[in-house]
This record gives sequence, structure tokens and C-alpha cells, in this order.
Amino acid sequence: MNIGQITNQIILMFCLMLVGVLINKFKFMHAQTSNDLTNILLYIVSPCLIINAFEQKYSASRINQFILVAIGIVVFYVIAIIVSKLIFGRLENENLRRITQYGSVYSNAGFMGIPLISALFGSNGVFFAVVSLAGFNIFSWTHGVSLFRDKDEKIDFKEIILNPNIIAIVVGLLMFVFSLRLPGTINTVVKYVGSINTPLSMIVIGNSLANIKFSRDMFDKNIGLTLILRNLILPIIMVFLLKYLGVTGIAYYTTIIMTACPVAGIVVLFTLQAHGDAGPAISLMSISTILSLVTIPLIFAIGGFVL
Repeated sequence: MNIGQITNQIILMFCLMLVGVLINKFKFMHAQTSNDLTNILLYIVSPCLIINAFEQKYSASRINQFILVAIGIVVFYVIAIIVSKLIFGRLENENLRRITQYGSVYSNAGFMGIPLISALFGSNGVFFAVVSLAGFNIFSWTHGVSLFRDKDEKIDFKEIILNPNIIAIVVGLLMFVFSLRLPGTINTVVKYVGSINTPLSMIVIGNSLANIKFSRDMFDKNIGLTLILRNLILPIIMVFLLKYLGVTGIAYYTTIIMTACPVAGIVVLFTLQAHGDAGPAISLMSISTILSLVTIPLIFAIGGFVL
């Protein structure tokens, strides 16, 4: 895998996003349709893709890399959370404080990361990418949610445990360890459903980006610093962390790409749920996504140089 291949794949994905933009402009997709497709992607398509990725022969070396990546993910989130707290934790604007802290830490691992990994590395890549996805879900729905809630509100751990993607990862790991396979017809259905993840995810993202209306008020200096952290600095930290842990091959490049993905779109949802101004969150998500066309290949190249 070279820099040209990943750049071409990202350009292809942006072309798929453009399809989503056109669908929006021609009013073929309304807000409710977009929400419904998002739920289908999160709760049906993504779990199918994950389970299909684990239908491989057991390998001790692969499990070893899997565990090392998991350690790297946990350490990375601890570092990212501390860094974001130190930089943005004292902002007077509560809404901006929440958005910048969340946006700098959490990448669009599910909607952009998994489709990109699937296209680049197939099921072998998704096998390792699910570690990043699990880390995102666990930390986002604990630390991430806490940023947008009052201190006396409790975290709903049931919501994390019953997340279809977490369930799919647990089921997939059991299938991998015990070399289990789904029956022929069911396996084919799961594979077909999982295969629509990439085009449908990009179309939904493109549809969302089409609604963005930029203004000068959206470009705050703290938003700019968040973009630098999310798209460049934190992914570079992950590169050296994985190198130190001894992660190599597909596991190494997969985790780097997942970390280099732009700001998670859920920051907008969390902001709205907290009754905050979604403008900064929308601008952060959209600009970060556009910049990722350049920054993901750049991080990939740095990762190749370091390895």
C-alpha cells in the first residue's frame, strides 16, 4: 500500500460524498430519510461488516497484534483526553469548551474510518479497525457524553454494553477464537449487507455536508487549534505510540488511518442534546472532513516513514 493508492481511495470516497451532496441538492433525501439511513448504518450494516471481518482462521500472531492495538487505543485516549482538557478545559464559553474537547479527541471512526479501511484492506483491515471502533464507542459514550451533561447526571453503561457494534465485536471475537462460521445463506446475507457500508456511509456524510452554510463567525481560533490537534498532532502521537508497542503491518496502518479520520459527526448531536449552539460543531466537523483529503495521506506517509 503506497501513498498514491490511499490518496486515490480517499478521492473516490469524496466523489461518493459528492453523490450525497447532489442527492441533497435535488431534494431526493430529506432529514428523516438521512436519520433513518444513519440508524441502518449504525445498527445493522456496521455490525454485519464487523462479524464478517472476524470470519477468519484463528491466528496467535493476529491476536497478539489485536491486543497490542487495544493497549495503544486505551493509552491514546488517555493522552488525548488529558491534552484536550489542558488546552480547552478553561475556556469561558461552555459550549465551545465542550465542542473543542470532544472534537479534538474523537474521530469519525465508524462513518469514515471503517469504510475507508474496508476499501483499502478488506476484512483483514476491518478485523483490526474494530478495536478503534470499540475504543471510540466506550470512551465517547463515557467521557465524551460527560462533557455535554451536568455533573450530577450518571453515565448509562447499559447503553454502551448493548450497542450493536460492541455486541458484534464480542460475537466476532468468539467466532474467531473458536473458528466458528455462519451457515452458508446467513453468511451470504451478512456479507451483502456489510458490503453497502462504504457507499452508503459516504452518501449520508455528503448529504449532511450539503447543508453546511459557512460564515465568518464559524471560524474561531479554538476551532482552528482543534483541527490541528484532531487532523495532525494526535494522529502523529498515535504513530509513535504504535511504533513503541511493536504494532506492524495491516494492524499498524489500519489504526493510524482510523485515528487520522476527521472529527466525529456525533459532536453535533451531543451539542444539540445539550441545547447548545451547533454552529461551531458543524463547522468543525465539515472543515475537518474536507481537510482529511490531505491530512489522512499525510499521516499515512509519516507512519510509513517512521515504521
